[in-house]
Amino acid sequence: MNKVYVGDRTIDGIVVTVDGKPLPDMTDAKRYSRNGFEWSYEGPEPSQLAYAMLVDHLGDTAQAERLQPQFMRSVVANFQNEWEMTTADIDRVLQRLR
Repeated sequence: MNKVYVGDRTIDGIVVTVDGKPLPDMTDAKRYSRNGFEWSYEGPEPSQLAYAMLVDHLGDTAQAERLQPQFMRSVVANFQNEWEMTTADIDRVLQRLR
């Protein structure tokens, strides 16, 4: 199944969804930030987003934690204000990173 991840900066703040539903922040598994998700730079909030996307995509917290730093730097830090990424896009990135 090809999921679609979408991020947007709205008047009410940051919204990140997976297939139209809010993406869980996964802070119960690993907390990089207390301030939720962010992107377009390197830091704790983009790390939390990278981790949450990878956990959702891979279903494996250990693998997500291992891949998070490179995924955050190469993908999340480069997102524009609005972005969209599919599971196929994530798979392509992970093949490069591994």
